[in-house]
Amino acid sequence: MISDYHTIIYGKGPGRKSFLRRRGGCGMMGKMGGMHMQYRVDKYGNELSVLGFGCLRFPQKNGKIDMDATRAQIRLAVEAGVNYFDTAYVYSGSEAALGEIMESEGLRDRVKIATKLPHYLIKSRSGLEKMFREELKRLRTDHVEYYLMHMLCDLDTWEHLKALGIEEWIAQKKASGEIGQIGFSYHGGTDMFCRLVDAYDWDFCQIQYNYLDEHSQAGRRGLYHAHAKGLPVIIMEPLRGGKLVNLLPAGARKRMADSRRSWSPAQWGLRWLWDQKEVTVVLSGMNSREMVLENIRAASEARVGDLTAEDHALLAGVVRIIQEQVKVGCTGCGYCQPCPKNVDIPGAFAAYNRYHTESRAGAKREYLKCTVFRKNHTHAGNCIGCGKCEKHCPQGIEIRNELKNVQRDLEDAKFHLFRRVLKMFKIFG
Repeated sequence: MISDYHTIIYGKGPGRKSFLRRRGGCGMMGKMGGMHMQYRVDKYGNELSVLGFGCLRFPQKNGKIDMDATRAQIRLAVEAGVNYFDTAYVYSGSEAALGEIMESEGLRDRVKIATKLPHYLIKSRSGLEKMFREELKRLRTDHVEYYLMHMLCDLDTWEHLKALGIEEWIAQKKASGEIGQIGFSYHGGTDMFCRLVDAYDWDFCQIQYNYLDEHSQAGRRGLYHAHAKGLPVIIMEPLRGGKLVNLLPAGARKRMADSRRSWSPAQWGLRWLWDQKEVTVVLSGMNSREMVLENIRAASEARVGDLTAEDHALLAGVVRIIQEQVKVGCTGCGYCQPCPKNVDIPGAFAAYNRYHTESRAGAKREYLKCTVFRKNHTHAGNCIGCGKCEKHCPQGIEIRNELKNVQRDLEDAKFHLFRRVLKMFKIFG
C-alpha cells in the first residue's frame, strides 16, 4: 500500500526516470483549499498532473463554445495544478479557444498542450506541414509539448504515413523543439494496439480505458504492454463520455450509494484508474465548475493501492449489472481475429452493445472509428460467413448471425454514404 509517498518509474535500462512526490511536501504545486494535485511523470521526467483537462466538451452557449465559462474553468483547473490539456484539430473550435485563453490569461508557460494530427486528412508531406502550422496558429504558440497521431488504427495506416515521410518530419520537429514528444491515440482491439506500440519508438500513447472497458479496446493487457515498454499512458473516456455517471442502471447506482465509500459514480470511475500505477494521466472532459472541483478533489485524494478487495468486488457487480443489458456477450478477447475479410469483430460488437445500452449516436461514431476510419475497411458487411471465427470464440457466440444484426442497426444509409465519400476521396480504403 502506498500512502505518504507515490513513486512511478518509467523508461528502460539504467537511464530510466523515477518520480517521487511526498503528499503535502515542500514544492508541491497546485495547492487549493487543502487539496494537493498529484503528479506522475513521462519517460523524460516531466511532471504531469494525474488529472488532465479534455478539451472536447467545453461548455456551449448558443451552439458555440462559451468562452467566459471555459475561461473560468481552465483558470480554476490551472490554479489547482492541472497542467495537461488535450485537444485536437477536429474538436470544433477547441484549439482556437484553448489558444486564446492561454494567451490572454498568461497561462501558456504553466501548462503542457497535447493536440493531434488528423492523418486521415493528409495526402502529402506538404499537407502534413500545412496542417501542423494551422494548429500552432490556432493554439497561438510556437510549439506543443505532446503531439499525437489521431486515431491511429492499424499498421497499414502507419506504413502509409511512413511513406509520406512522417518519421523524418517527426525527427525534424523534435529537433527544432516544435514538438516535445510524439505519440498516438487509439480506438480498436488489443492485439493491434500492442503491434502499434512496437512499431515505432513512441514517447507516449492514449487509449480509451475504464472499468467497463477493462478487457475491450486496448484494455488492461494493452495498458500493461505500453507501460512495460516505458510509455506513459494517457486515458481518455474514463467515464465513457459520462455514460458511467448519467446512464448507470438503478441497481448499479444503489450499489455505489450503499457502499461505505462516500464516492459519486464519477469518483468511482476515476479512482479505479488512479489506483493503477500504469496510468499516467486521466483526461476528463470537464464542462462545469462543479465538475472541475469534484475531479480536483478526487485527484488530490486518490492513491495507488487505495481500492480494497471489497471495492473491486463492488465494481465487478456494477459491471455485471450493466452487462445484463448488452446484446452480445463479447469480452473483447480477440480469439476470433484475424478475420479473412478484416472484419473487426470485437470492435463491431462493442459498438453494437453500446448502441443498445448507452447512446445510439455515440455508438455509430464509435463504429465509424473502428471500421471505415481505417485504410482497409473492417465493417461487418465484409463478412462472408466462413465461420472460422466461431471455432475460436471462448464464449460460443454465433458471430455470423450477430454480425448481421450489427449490419442492420449500424450500417444504415448514412454509414454507406460516408464510406463511399471516403473511398471517393481516397482518404481510406
